[in-house]
Amino acid sequence: MGKLSIALLQISPCGTLEDNWKKGMECCRKAAEMGADIALFPEMWSNGYDIYSRPAEEWTAQAIPAGGEFVNSFGSLAEDLHMAIGITLLERYMEGVRNTLVLFDRFGERQLTYAKIHTCDFGAERALLPGEDFPVTTLDTACGKVKIGAMICYDREFPESARILMLKGAELILVPNACPMELNRLSQLRARAFENMVAIATCNYPSCVPDCNGGSSIFDGVAYLPGQEASRDCCILQAGEEEGIFLAQLDLELLWEYRKREVHGNAYRRPLKYGLLLDTQIREPFLRKDRRE
Repeated sequence: MGKLSIALLQISPCGTLEDNWKKGMECCRKAAEMGADIALFPEMWSNGYDIYSRPAEEWTAQAIPAGGEFVNSFGSLAEDLHMAIGITLLERYMEGVRNTLVLFDRFGERQLTYAKIHTCDFGAERALLPGEDFPVTTLDTACGKVKIGAMICYDREFPESARILMLKGAELILVPNACPMELNRLSQLRARAFENMVAIATCNYPSCVPDCNGGSSIFDGVAYLPGQEASRDCCILQAGEEEGIFLAQLDLELLWEYRKREVHGNAYRRPLKYGLLLDTQIREPFLRKDRRE
């Protein structure tokens, strides 16, 4: 009990929604055969995050509803495989489109829908609607209940994303991704895990996908062990550049015990001193004068 197997589907897209669906279903089945409790896709799997090489009107036309056949089929598969699935998509939403993750539990029930809040408005993602909230859900797994939230790619750049999820009780943060995972971005994930005492599982595209290089990772957030003088490496999985399904076991009991005794996260915060973070009237200084309001 207490060890959660997480499969990161570091796979390349196929060019069409139907082919991505077929490959996604096949890879989920393989992950279940490997013993996974959760399978996570890279960012915007429904269209392979193919948004930079085309006009916005072309790729936004590929948006699909979060309650449609593509997404719901992964809910049915989650029930069949008795494995949670985090499927990602370019979502058609109201009058626009969003970058979205939908998490189904092992019973096929939709437990979480998260739309990327920190959209990359300096590039093609300016055409996306940002999400509104950082939801957290309690996922019933074969090894116990775990509280899960999500960030998507650029959300990682903002400490507030992981901090809010931690304050809402998240123990594991799922991070679909589509960018080069170099030293500094990996360091961000490590820092978010360390400072919040949370596990962070990131799934990226392999190096055969433009502007991506694999490097999917899992940080368990546990920096110190009783009786061990030095800190430990909390990275329990670091994939290479190649395409594949990468699996690691997250020791939930170790994390739960660690959170009871260590000093990070919400242990010694002083929120009354952080008022400036909540002041929405602050407009300056912005490092980029061309930012979108």
